[in-house]
Amino acid sequence: MSGSAGAKSGMSRWFLRGPWEAGAMTLIGGGIVMLVQPWSIDLYSYSFATILAGTVGYVIVSHFPE
Repeated sequence: MSGSAGAKSGMSRWFLRGPWEAGAMTLIGGGIVMLVQPWSIDLYSYSFATILAGTVGYVIVSHFPE
């Protein structure tokens, strides 16, 4: 019985909201920087996908436990 509780505790520790939320916000911020920089058309062309991935990640992470 304690083995399953330990496994559950390890999984819930892995899915904490704080670090994942910070990572998603960083991804969104990186996408915005990619969008407004004037040097590389390649960065600009991937900026929308990066912002979208960060936004979807943030929506998913908002359902994780605190």
